[in-house]
Amino acid sequence: MWRGLSALATRAARAPRRLCARRSSGAGPWAPGSTIFALSSGQGRCAIAVIRTSGPASGLALRSLTASREPPPARSACLRLLRHPRSGEPLDRALVLWFPGPQSFTGEDCVELHVHGGPAVVSGVLQALGSVPGLRPAEAGEFTRRAFAHGKLSLTEVEGLADLIHAETEAQRRQALRQLDGELGQLCRGWAETLTKALAHVEAYIDFGEDDHLEEDVLEQADKDVRALEAALGSHLRDARRGQRLRSGAHIVVAGPPNAGKSSLVNLLSRKPVSIVSPEPGTTRDVLETPVDLAGFPVLLSDTAGLREGVGAVEQEGVRRARQRLEQADLVLGVLDASDLASPSSRSFLDTVAAPLVAQSPDSCGQRLLLLLNKSDLLPARTADSDAALLGLPYLLLSCRTGAGLDGLLQALKTELAAVCGDPSTGPPLLTRARHQHHLQGCLDALRHYQPATDLALAAEALRLARRHLSHLTGGGGTEEILDLIFRDFCVGK
Repeated sequence: MWRGLSALATRAARAPRRLCARRSSGAGPWAPGSTIFALSSGQGRCAIAVIRTSGPASGLALRSLTASREPPPARSACLRLLRHPRSGEPLDRALVLWFPGPQSFTGEDCVELHVHGGPAVVSGVLQALGSVPGLRPAEAGEFTRRAFAHGKLSLTEVEGLADLIHAETEAQRRQALRQLDGELGQLCRGWAETLTKALAHVEAYIDFGEDDHLEEDVLEQADKDVRALEAALGSHLRDARRGQRLRSGAHIVVAGPPNAGKSSLVNLLSRKPVSIVSPEPGTTRDVLETPVDLAGFPVLLSDTAGLREGVGAVEQEGVRRARQRLEQADLVLGVLDASDLASPSSRSFLDTVAAPLVAQSPDSCGQRLLLLLNKSDLLPARTADSDAALLGLPYLLLSCRTGAGLDGLLQALKTELAAVCGDPSTGPPLLTRARHQHHLQGCLDALRHYQPATDLALAAEALRLARRHLSHLTGGGGTEEILDLIFRDFCVGK
């Protein structure tokens, strides 16, 4: 009986690999057999430029440009004179590296040419490679796509590599590196193994029945494992899109009454004159947005019009847009004038914006608030503290003019942004793309139809569908359209 159960488990485990094999066998520019080349380092004049090839004719290309019968030792840099294969004209003295497949990035024979980075040198070497039979210029992302096709990278690792290339902040770099290291893929493979084992147990009951002396608790253990997996998936899906915010940027809206120092704060945090600063109330009449790196997190910072009853049609429209942005914010920086806390505009902001946000549960997925009392330099410390105590809300003292309190604000922002975007240094891997969330939600929806006590055949089908979603997440059975969309984000040469 257990031999039959083992066979079912093996058959179930092999299904995603068969799907992947069918996916990678298509025709088109990604078809195996061709050899590609491209400049892999950045465009423009530089000290060193890296040109690489991948494919079965890589060895021929290396011999053609170096006039050498044998390639250099694998993965060892050697200095070689590069010549044009047809004219024999010297092109450059370059470091040459030979990576025989499958021990290479793409899994194919690869060559790297580290040449001097002048445009004429790079152009000459690329033209020389183009004259070698069997070589063609690479498509965008084709090197990484070949690595995926040869099993060097899973689809989540490919996405991590793309995010690492585009990372602009410390938090983005850490998250992308974790995904490139395969943490999300390993988590999904562990879940898939759980489903495979549960499916094997259910199919054993279907195939053999109770008369074949199956252990009594096998089906119960499968049900326990599925319910535990259901809880784990639900926990990951309740992250309120933190990973996607970390990848694309959190939205911080600076709001408050007129002349409280909102524009000064935006200029201070962005370290450039984004907004016009004037003592005249109502200077900002539109939403001004700028991307900022705050405490290592990517942020879209929005300066808004002062919240008051507008004195004209233009300012009224600015206030309307400000309130619209407040509804879309992940984090609200409420700015009040520390010397004018009793004014009607300050009290209105506290009652209509600040108090409702503070009343939210800290564990909810709603918006968060940091309340700042600006212009603290205009008042003695004791006066500012005694007036602010009347607010009944947590706050931070700040002076945009002197910079006093800025360090405390940055530390508070780091804490808030870690809650909004997730901390990439700790905890489980984050879901950084809508595609991840879609497939995990599909897996969870399928598991909710797992009812072995009602119908074992339908329960087995629910497990197959759930496992198929996990397979799609890591790359098995992915359609060409989805793959094209993912690899389109890569530059030529990667």
